[in-house]
Amino acid sequence: MKLRSVLRRGLRLQHPLTQILYLPTRRTLLTFAVMIGVLSATAALGQDTAASAGIPEKVQVVLNTLWVIFAGVLVFFMNAGFAMLETGFCRAKNAVNLLSKNLIVFALSSISYWAIGFALMFGDGNGVLGTSGFFLLGADNSPATGTAYQGVYDALSWAAVPLSAKFFFQLVFAGTAATIVSGAVAERIKFYAFFIFSLLLVGISYPITGHWIWGGGWLQQLGMWDFAGSTVVHSVGGWAALMGAALLGPRLGRFLPDGSAAAIPGHNFAIATLGCLILWLGWFGFNPGSTMAADPGAIAHIVVTTNMSAAFGGVTATIVSSRYFGKPDLSMIINGILAGLVAITAPCAFVSIGSAVLIGIVAGTLIVFSVVMIDRLKIDDPVGAISVHLVNGIWGTLAVGLFADGPGRFYEAGEGPLKGLLWSGDFTQLGRQLVGVLAVGGFTVAFSTAVWLLLNATIGIRVSGAEEIEGLDIGEHGMEAYAGFLFREEVKGFVDLLKRMSGSGRS
Repeated sequence: MKLRSVLRRGLRLQHPLTQILYLPTRRTLLTFAVMIGVLSATAALGQDTAASAGIPEKVQVVLNTLWVIFAGVLVFFMNAGFAMLETGFCRAKNAVNLLSKNLIVFALSSISYWAIGFALMFGDGNGVLGTSGFFLLGADNSPATGTAYQGVYDALSWAAVPLSAKFFFQLVFAGTAATIVSGAVAERIKFYAFFIFSLLLVGISYPITGHWIWGGGWLQQLGMWDFAGSTVVHSVGGWAALMGAALLGPRLGRFLPDGSAAAIPGHNFAIATLGCLILWLGWFGFNPGSTMAADPGAIAHIVVTTNMSAAFGGVTATIVSSRYFGKPDLSMIINGILAGLVAITAPCAFVSIGSAVLIGIVAGTLIVFSVVMIDRLKIDDPVGAISVHLVNGIWGTLAVGLFADGPGRFYEAGEGPLKGLLWSGDFTQLGRQLVGVLAVGGFTVAFSTAVWLLLNATIGIRVSGAEEIEGLDIGEHGMEAYAGFLFREEVKGFVDLLKRMSGSGRS
């Protein structure tokens, strides 16, 4: 009643027309008040498993479901972040193409993951892949858990939420893996080649390796841990991106005949920066949402470890890039933040805040030298996706084996990894993590290479040189992102550059 009276007093001070326009804001405030009440109730009632035992089961399921859906929506919103980041890092003449890829990829992921991907990943089967529950048609009595669960998705029987909530949350993760590929192959790939590759990656490759770690497969049985997907999501996307970029070859003019790299600046760092901030926000759903339960203690801890790794990743990349390049590079600051986020994704629930700081510092250092090394290998990655997601996905996965606190502080025995090497002197957990990195990497490289080569032999994967110079917006889509602007000077510059180059072999 107090909130309502305050709103009414405020409205009386305004013009009648303003009162009408203010009504949606009033509803929004009331909605936020309800959300705060729900979260407050969760904080008061759900401090730990023992305390939450007094909550009626149906109430706990509602709280869990609200949290999982909310976190999933945050992860879904990361698609906007990827779209803006990639578009800003690339040239204006390819903006429509990049936006189209980032938009269609989640639609493709929804279809392929619903049809076969979710079943391969979480359906009951064997240690290699799931064989049950295609099209979400398998038996299931979620939100029942533990011994009360009766269905074909036993790998997710620990989550006290309905099956549809489980599917949606896992779907947004699958879509993220496919989106990672888009940036590394930007500005020279055929739209439908990327279209088909995304379907196959999300429908087959991603869920098979995901089953190994999250679906009850052989790596999970071995004792490898990846809480929110440094390997399951980010490294898989990174390996696929690496093979795509390598087989496509660099953009025209990216590397000169003497072997030196020529910078191709992005056209809009404002939207790239906004994209980074959206991704940072989305990670507060990505990592804490992987609890799949309204557990305030765990959620709060994961939010802080996630943020601190991102912060120190960004600051470290700023300092290191300043020392290496002479001045702070905005692209390195952006990717340093993202590197810290990727690296903390696997260990976020298993490490202390201090360990998260160290993980972020290493990630911020790695990103600078990884980008330089990728350039030296003559692999053209316009947005740094390989360095962010693959290199730091591997680092984050190994960090579990180095920094995990061990059962007793943040998690109970059986709910997390053994104590890390730095705290125990025991290599066991680090060895398990390394096996997982190598196994997932080997499978994803083999699968991605086979698919890219098959696509290249059939429909082709790279646009023509003339189309690349003109821009994929016109060649692939027949439209421009910035209507009325013809990039004649940019085209002329590329033509002049090509004339100066020798031995290119491209037309």
